[in-house]
Amino acid sequence: MSSKKFVDEFDIKLENPGYEQRSDYDTFQNKKLLEELRNKIIQNLIDNNIVKTGTMDEYVKQEIDKSIEGYDLSVIERSYIYNLIDNEISGFGPISELLEDPDITEIMVNGKNEIYIELDGHVIKDESISFINDDHIIRTIQRMIQPLGRTIDTANPMVDARLADGSRLNAVIPPLSLKGPVLTIRKFKKELANIDDFLRSGSLTPYMARFLEACVQAKLNIIICGGTGGGKTTLLNVLSSFIGNDERIITIEDAAELKLEQEHVISLETRLTNYEGEGEITIRDLVINSLRMRPDRIIVGEVRGKEAFDMLQAMNTGHSGSLTTMHANSAIVALNRLETMILMAGMEIPIKALREYIANAIDIVVHIQRLSDGKRKVVSICELTGFSDDEVHMKEIFAFRQTGLIDNKQVDGEFLKTDYLPKVYQEIKDKGIETLEDIFG
Repeated sequence: MSSKKFVDEFDIKLENPGYEQRSDYDTFQNKKLLEELRNKIIQNLIDNNIVKTGTMDEYVKQEIDKSIEGYDLSVIERSYIYNLIDNEISGFGPISELLEDPDITEIMVNGKNEIYIELDGHVIKDESISFINDDHIIRTIQRMIQPLGRTIDTANPMVDARLADGSRLNAVIPPLSLKGPVLTIRKFKKELANIDDFLRSGSLTPYMARFLEACVQAKLNIIICGGTGGGKTTLLNVLSSFIGNDERIITIEDAAELKLEQEHVISLETRLTNYEGEGEITIRDLVINSLRMRPDRIIVGEVRGKEAFDMLQAMNTGHSGSLTTMHANSAIVALNRLETMILMAGMEIPIKALREYIANAIDIVVHIQRLSDGKRKVVSICELTGFSDDEVHMKEIFAFRQTGLIDNKQVDGEFLKTDYLPKVYQEIKDKGIETLEDIFG
């Protein structure tokens, strides 16, 4: 008998507003029996380390038939159990449907009964699914990373990997995690956002969009900063789409998330150490190597270490139009972090010279933020205006100002264009880009 998924009927329903959860499981009359049956079969799979074979469907059928003998289960309830067990054999256990749901952007497993998801910018505890025990979580993690040639055990209790669909997986198990195995999956969206999506969602204004597009086309060096889950990589992908199709683009990432549609794109990805602790290839290694690959553009998914100086060198030595992201909660904090990263890398550069180097390398800093209502907005676009009095100076061109919260806790505010006329406006015009006249003219 072949197992059949009933995704449409039994998938977790998360309805808005209020994100109230409902599972068809709650409508079953034999919930206790279904849970006991599920636990028994899954525990048997864990204990015996059963792998998928040609007779697995028959094995599951026999186990279910033996377990429900004497009980009155409907066809739908039996199908529900088959679906759960099929997920254990062919999928990734309780989180299989979560991985398939395109609206869920993050999955966080903190324990067997502590599964959280991010939906529309909100983190919600999903009460409708659970693991059997810690071994069940670890078994699921192992099933996910085994095809990638990775492993997790007490000798290697932490793993960071990219799944086949591009999603990023991070897992930590004891002894590093004191409360048991922890699994976090940042899902990869198959349909990537474009600038129209940002405009429709209110993340920025048409003026801001046109300005950023002109900055990319004029080959200005841009840093996108923000917090975790703020949308930095999504915005980087959108800005990268403005690069001309005639340019050679090299992207460098820890986990490949950027999906550029231009013809001439080279994608590089870092490599972790092997079992002997050798073979690591870092972001810095790839940035240095990319300079020998005749790039027109270098796009680094995120700078957070020694590669910061090499990125600045590239920006200062003819590789204009570079784009990157970094964790920082404002434009000024981004520059301070950049400075700190370079100093911590052991670069013996006087602080005055370093700040002048930063001022000459970077043109624009864009700050994107996830607000308290879960929505992401470009809250600031700044220009680095120069270096004097031992300090890097910036001016804000566009900003979002929050004015309060409306009844349903949605953030209320407005986008502003400041009175400052950016210096790069003339540089953009000098390159024949005449799309900003009505904004600054």
